[in-house]
Amino acid sequence: MLYIGVDLGTSSVKLLLMDEEGNIKSIVTREYPLYFPKPGWSEQNPEDWYNALVDGIKELTKDCNKQDIDGISFSGQMHGMVILDENDNVIRPAILWNDGRTQAECDYLNNDIGREVISGYTANMALTGFTAPKLLWVRKHEPENFARICKVMLPKDYIAYKLSGVHCTDVSDASGMLLFDVKNKKWSKEMLDICGLKEEQMAKVYESYQVVGNLCEKAAAEVGLPTSIKVIAGGGDQAVAAVGTGTVGLGKCNVSLGTSGVVFISSQEFAVDDKNALHAFCHADGKYHFMGVMLSAAACNKWWMDGILKTKEYSKEQQGITKLGQNNVFFLPYLMGERTPHNNPNARGTFIGMTMDTSREDMTQAVLEGVAFALRDSFEITKSLGVKLDRIRINGGGAKSPLWCKIIANVLNVKVDKINSEEGPAFGAAILAAVGCGKYSSVEEATGKLIKVIDTTEQDSEIVKLYDKKYEVFRQLYPALKDMFDKMV
Repeated sequence: MLYIGVDLGTSSVKLLLMDEEGNIKSIVTREYPLYFPKPGWSEQNPEDWYNALVDGIKELTKDCNKQDIDGISFSGQMHGMVILDENDNVIRPAILWNDGRTQAECDYLNNDIGREVISGYTANMALTGFTAPKLLWVRKHEPENFARICKVMLPKDYIAYKLSGVHCTDVSDASGMLLFDVKNKKWSKEMLDICGLKEEQMAKVYESYQVVGNLCEKAAAEVGLPTSIKVIAGGGDQAVAAVGTGTVGLGKCNVSLGTSGVVFISSQEFAVDDKNALHAFCHADGKYHFMGVMLSAAACNKWWMDGILKTKEYSKEQQGITKLGQNNVFFLPYLMGERTPHNNPNARGTFIGMTMDTSREDMTQAVLEGVAFALRDSFEITKSLGVKLDRIRINGGGAKSPLWCKIIANVLNVKVDKINSEEGPAFGAAILAAVGCGKYSSVEEATGKLIKVIDTTEQDSEIVKLYDKKYEVFRQLYPALKDMFDKMV
């Protein structure tokens, strides 16, 4: 049998066709517009997502036996607000995860109602990207639209609805709305009351691997596929990407070293850190996960190489870096502010410690180490929750650098594994489809059979000791500079 994985991203949708053994038969990408009506705003038309999906599915499946396709599932950009009226028509453009208009609403939730109170309801604090602040913004600024809301949905759930006719969501994506009781996996009545909503306005909640229905006749005709195909709930992009890297089960960790940096830790048990520095969400494997997010990871190296050094020869610039743990130059990687653990949009990228002896290689090394130290910030919070990690999996563009992997292995004091797939979210979605269709009994069983480690970078105990000392300096730099950052705005 064949399974379709859909990754609904911010700029495009990627579709992947996978067989039972995890072999990728075809990949198709379709782009769609992104709109910025005002500075700091970010919106999309949900119909653009669906039209791109329909076109992409036709291309993806043109050369296969369509009767062999058993299921379809999704990974989706999180937090976006899609609101439907009584006829299931979209009321206004979707407000996306990277839209920054809701700072006042977040301040109201975190300060007036209280961060600890909100965390008690949802396991998280309010951030501008989350869905609940967006709904409060619509209630205040577009009351006529708010009054028409019959269903609140997330981006991937809208296309799942269009395919199946079912208003559905899953526990991992719902966790990022700030409307969901993560611990008990149900809508939070208290948060719905705060936002002026009723539970019947929310979608039915499923586990990520559960079947929500089949292709409805209208959608089947549009995409040219049989109605026998099952529609599986899917999950938020980071949770499904974790499935695609095999980061499921007890205490597994994946580091995504992309434009941003994500530390994703799977957990069997629910827990929340005292300061809400880590996101505490449900996982696509049926359990829970913690997630730390740094806003600039590989983007820092790209800025340094492309923008400052004016070179594309990344590996050549790293060849002269040999003395790990002995660099006296530090870099704070806050080029776009920072989320975990500081949650401060005013934080800024900073070099410190240069002398007349500082070299080009020292500066490049400082950038790589600064990102690794910032990743360790999330690790330290994880340790406080009792989670022990001795190895991680790594993916993303930055993971192509053997030197950077070696630095991360020693800064975090873990073994760093690379796996046999780089497709992440779309592959994870196809795996969820296979589990939902009964090919595998669990997400953990599926990933255990389909995902293999192909290379490991190990730490050096002496370098680890050196980096431990350097990290103690690094972690004191942000508190020392925070007031200065605030004055620069």
